[in-house]
Amino acid sequence: MRKIYTIETSSIENEKLYFSLNDSEEKLQLKPADRLIADSDDFAFIYLMDAGDMYHYLRFPEPSWSQLLYVLQQKQNPLLKLGEEVIELTNFYDELEMLVYNIEGNSNYGAQFVQAVEQHFQTILAE
Repeated sequence: MRKIYTIETSSIENEKLYFSLNDSEEKLQLKPADRLIADSDDFAFIYLMDAGDMYHYLRFPEPSWSQLLYVLQQKQNPLLKLGEEVIELTNFYDELEMLVYNIEGNSNYGAQFVQAVEQHFQTILAE
């Protein structure tokens, strides 16, 4: 069964961004799937994690977008703390950059979502 993990906590250590996933119910076996998608209905970005027979989602809602802006400014992939394990979210930066530029002015994502993305990521889009 697919699980959705909402990312709510993060920290910056040595200029690297770490997202935390607190899930004590089981030992999670997740691997980065190198893919980020937009959920324009729920104003979120979703990073896919390979769980073997299916994908689980790391959900980045609008309150976490300032951390996503940091990813774009630093031009590096964030890391995920999963218990004692640290996993690089590979291809995250490239996918996020591509999505943000693709969403800009694109009414296919819905006017409110486009406006929110343009507002949160205006410093990147202005470059």
